[in-house]
Amino acid sequence: MGSGILLSRLTGLVRERFFAYYFGNSAAADALKAALKIPNFLQNLFGEGALSASFIPVYAKLLASGEEEEARRVARIAGSILALTMAILVLVGVIATPLLIDLVAPGFKGIKRDFTIRMVKILFPGIGILVLSAWCLGILNSHRRFFLPYAAAVLWNLAIIGALIGFGAGMQSYQLAEIAAWGAVAGSILQFAVQLPSVVRLGNRIHFQIETASSNVRTIIRNFVPGMASRGVNQLSSYIDTILAGFLPDGALAALAYAQTIYLIPVSLFGMSVSNAELPEMASESGSEVTVAAALCERLNRAMQRVAFFIVPSAVAFLALGDSIVGLLYQTGRFMRSDALYVWAVLAGSTVGLLASTLGRLYTSAFWALRDTRSPFRFACLRVVLTAGLGWLLAFPVPSWLGIPRHMGLVGLTISAGAAGWIEFTLLRCTLNRKLGKTGLHVSYIAKLWIAALVAAGLAFVLKLRIGISTPWLSGALVLLVYGLLYFCGATALRIPEALNWTKAISSRLSRPD
Repeated sequence: MGSGILLSRLTGLVRERFFAYYFGNSAAADALKAALKIPNFLQNLFGEGALSASFIPVYAKLLASGEEEEARRVARIAGSILALTMAILVLVGVIATPLLIDLVAPGFKGIKRDFTIRMVKILFPGIGILVLSAWCLGILNSHRRFFLPYAAAVLWNLAIIGALIGFGAGMQSYQLAEIAAWGAVAGSILQFAVQLPSVVRLGNRIHFQIETASSNVRTIIRNFVPGMASRGVNQLSSYIDTILAGFLPDGALAALAYAQTIYLIPVSLFGMSVSNAELPEMASESGSEVTVAAALCERLNRAMQRVAFFIVPSAVAFLALGDSIVGLLYQTGRFMRSDALYVWAVLAGSTVGLLASTLGRLYTSAFWALRDTRSPFRFACLRVVLTAGLGWLLAFPVPSWLGIPRHMGLVGLTISAGAAGWIEFTLLRCTLNRKLGKTGLHVSYIAKLWIAALVAAGLAFVLKLRIGISTPWLSGALVLLVYGLLYFCGATALRIPEALNWTKAISSRLSRPD
């Protein structure tokens, strides 16, 4: 799963570099980013998150119990209900697009608003297909087939990149953004099509079937609603960020999207991959209540160590070396050094809640494995309320009081989301601990991670100052390579288990005879 996500994220970074090259931090970039966000709400609402909460625990449990025929029937029914629901919502979404623009980006006016509407109408059908792609992902994950469904997103990115390369020369920015939207639709079709043969080979015959007599189907529907609501709350948080950023000067929304793309790399690569891989395993645990609780605690604690080993150095890198990261990925064409510094500041604000966000995903997966979708929903609601209140305060009044330029209010917006994320994480942990027993990272372990990361970042920062920034991609690559090596060496010297395991695996591979 990590390999598949890594490939998709790498191609996503290439896609963002092309965005930066052709659009920079322009109004057209704002319009395209907003257009991609609006239908993505449906993808996240009905797709991977809600299906993970409702479908995967039931389907994986049936497979583990040997009830394969019932599992296939449940999968067909779930896919049919999802397809029918999406067809209706896509039609309504296309018709109601102007209203959606006013709700999501009320700060957009004139040509910026008109082109955003056109792009959203283009994108809606493609997002409907991506939701069906998430149904394929749920089936494949339950069969422990992780690489294909996550690597399939590479095709979505490549389709957009191909559209930009094929039509980018000499085309006006808004028109090119519209071409990119058509590329996204083509990519959605490819992402779904490449997974479908594997789903069919696993015995899931594709035909339309709707019924609700099965108790398993009713369980999926019953858990889907709070699961969808939980994802909806998370999307509401992103929606609030989009609204607030839309009232900041031109380029703020694009800068937020550029920073979020980088921020989501460790979240997806380590947080999402580990939590999604653990979900079917946790859902398959059987035995007495005490036995299941002990097994879940053990799996959760091991998973948190694996996630923290990568997330802590990611957070430190974003804070100390963020300009090198942004310059490496985006500084080209219309994306200038000043844009890189702005996105770095936004990225630094985002890292406040990076560890809480990734570890929180693991706790949410544990709740879903226990078929409790309501507790994560309640805590997510509280996080959104806190994010909205703090976000408005730190994005508008506080910069005005302190005499900070208006566009820097975007940094306060990302800081508020991180602070609220820590409150949500604390509630998730405390509630699950009451259900299962004590979970969490040892203080000594997390302290060693921070020491190794901070020392490595300090040395890499000195290197950054020495080599300068005349060639952003070269200096960025060198600084980050040195930082990664120093962190790994420091973690090994501090006897951190994950580093020792990697060292042992590498030594074994190198010493193996040809």
